[in-house]
Amino acid sequence: MKTIRFTAHVETDGSLQIKLPEHRNEEVELLVVYQPIRIVAKRQWSQKFLDLFGAWEGEPLERAPQGILPERNELL
Repeated sequence: MKTIRFTAHVETDGSLQIKLPEHRNEEVELLVVYQPIRIVAKRQWSQKFLDLFGAWEGEPLERAPQGILPERNELL
């Protein structure tokens, strides 16, 4: 018994073609377990958020002094 794991495309008529090059002119028993692949949509910024770019009309923003960082041990 051999296990083959792969991703395949199911045609519009529901057919799926599987080729087994090591087996010709013989009967084989197949067990098919399938799971649809979820395609996650790429997250995008909303247009409302993008319209806010450069919209600040108050006093200029300034970064506060950061102070002196403590000395760290050297990484090996």
